[in-house]
Amino acid sequence: MIKKWQIGTPDPAAADILSRQGGLSVLAAKALASRGIDTIEKAADFFGQNDDEQYSDPFLIRDMDKACDAVSEAVENDTLICIYGDYDCDGVTATAVLSGYLTDIGGNVMTYINEREEGYGMNSGAVRKLAEQGVGLIVTVDNGIAAVAEAELCKELGIALVITDHHQPGETLPDALAVVDPHRADCPSIYKDLCGCGLALKLIAAMEGGDMDCAVEQFSDLAAVATVADVVPLTGENRALVRDGLHYLENTENMGLRALIGKAGLKAPYTSASAAFGLAPRINAAGRIGSPSDALSLLTEEDPDEAEALAEKICGLNAERKNYENAVLADIYEKIKENPAVLDKRVIVFSGVDWHHGVVGIVAARCMEKFGRPVFLMSRNRGDTEVRGSARSFGGFSIFKALSFAADTLTKFGGHSGAGGFSLTEENIPLFDEKLQEFAHGLACDGVSFSPAVTVCGAVTPCELTAENIEGLNVLEPFGEANPRPVFLISDCVISDIIPLTGGAHTKLTLTGGNTKFAALMFGTKTAEFSYKKGDVVNVIASPEINTFGGRKSVNLRIADIRKKGINQSKLIAAEEAYYAFKRGERIDRRLIPHITPERADLAAVYKALGKGTISPFGLFQRVGGDMNYCKFLICLDVFAQSGLMAYDKGADRISVIQGAPKADTEKAPIMEALRRLAAQ
Repeated sequence: MIKKWQIGTPDPAAADILSRQGGLSVLAAKALASRGIDTIEKAADFFGQNDDEQYSDPFLIRDMDKACDAVSEAVENDTLICIYGDYDCDGVTATAVLSGYLTDIGGNVMTYINEREEGYGMNSGAVRKLAEQGVGLIVTVDNGIAAVAEAELCKELGIALVITDHHQPGETLPDALAVVDPHRADCPSIYKDLCGCGLALKLIAAMEGGDMDCAVEQFSDLAAVATVADVVPLTGENRALVRDGLHYLENTENMGLRALIGKAGLKAPYTSASAAFGLAPRINAAGRIGSPSDALSLLTEEDPDEAEALAEKICGLNAERKNYENAVLADIYEKIKENPAVLDKRVIVFSGVDWHHGVVGIVAARCMEKFGRPVFLMSRNRGDTEVRGSARSFGGFSIFKALSFAADTLTKFGGHSGAGGFSLTEENIPLFDEKLQEFAHGLACDGVSFSPAVTVCGAVTPCELTAENIEGLNVLEPFGEANPRPVFLISDCVISDIIPLTGGAHTKLTLTGGNTKFAALMFGTKTAEFSYKKGDVVNVIASPEINTFGGRKSVNLRIADIRKKGINQSKLIAAEEAYYAFKRGERIDRRLIPHITPERADLAAVYKALGKGTISPFGLFQRVGGDMNYCKFLICLDVFAQSGLMAYDKGADRISVIQGAPKADTEKAPIMEALRRLAAQ
């Protein structure tokens, strides 16, 4: 789908004040002002300068006092305590942090993390095993809020239970000694967006009498990685936690983190990107492909040589993870070729057999980014009837609400707005798909847009893209969810040169704006399939960066999106929405039919513009030019594909002429007949 450019309009006067009085670069000031941080006071809040304490009192979280008392009593009585974690990066790091702390203060501690085959969260089988091992207290981290039945089992078996979780609670809370979850409706805490490891850090601080400084100094390196990995908002306390944690990461005493940093080839100073792309995927790989116990062992290992060996093993698992991902993606692309109409739906749903459950979530995220739709992926093992899946979303489509809407088709589910997991029986897959589409249709009727969006901090001129201004953006770090690296609009750029990189797998542009030339990088865009030519005037949205080579600094733009000058965005998106509504068989205004039905001249213009190459549909649309609306253009592509004249790979988003194809009567294409039937009604 076309990405909607949400271009901010920062108040020039406010940005000027932030720059002059706040000592910010022009770009940093514009970025803050575009996000509503348009006064010195608001900027001070953003940077944490207005509070003596950047971290709120942990005892403000409901039941934190009860949790603290229960855990302290268990430590004093030498009760066997089990830290029950989750198998992702957040859960593993939270388990390492809390078990490490309790061990340090003399606790009798063991850990338990589900293997991925056991599914997410507490399960009765594990609880019974822990009872047999003599566990007297279970403390959950990054899970447990949905463990209503398991909490009852703990009571039956005489195991005390403390829950710490950051996921959305259901209607009924588990019956436990303490349920520590900031999202509880009755929780008065100030900050709600902590990840599981961040919440474990709060529990440690509570046990230290509320001293966050001690907890941050000891464990914020791991908590920072977890916070970035779990894609929680990098605002408020999370921002402070990641900033402090990245600082402590540079001299971490955690042998496992040291080894992993070395294997990943990371160099200080570390950023949120270092954690997000260098460390988190490797820690996650253990739970996805191998066993989460490998990652936990790494993060609790004190021997440097053992840590090196474990880090090597986990990096190998990460390489395997990539292979499994590519295999699932290849299967999905084949399914799209068999049934391209699946991409016309508001919600994309795929099911497979023997997909590696460890990578389904990350593949869902990749599909969401590629296709611009909420994505639900699920798989069953061959011979089984149980299906397990993961979902990813964006914008106003809440995964948790969607799963709740379809709850009667599911055996288990959980998650939050942007992501979730679920289980169901194979026979319920069609009904589950129907319920998701019904939920999405309801949102659409309420005016919720399903167009993916790029938030742009505003327009900048080429002369503002100086090394000093760009380096000034670093004060806004750490970047991540709710605080993304700023993206700006640069208008009226002339493409002066097009340069292939890495054998044409990526493309580098030289753009000229006024008297300024600068490089722009388009990673993942093959030069042979690039839609533009030298001399084209384009608008780009891009994140400016500094490249240092041989001691010299130069400006690079990392392009997020590009369009020819003159594209009317509102008309473009409206036409695209009309196309998909028509394809879904929804009612559309009959007055639109003449405007979206291709005539022979329209078809000829599209065919001629394509030539012999391969290109994206939107790229071809910009080549066609003229007054053709985007809905009619997309229908032209369907006409050619149905007539056997063009190969339209919707999965790859590429179209090309079929050389040597026999002549065909385009008027007999099924989509043309459908338009005629609609016009005749």
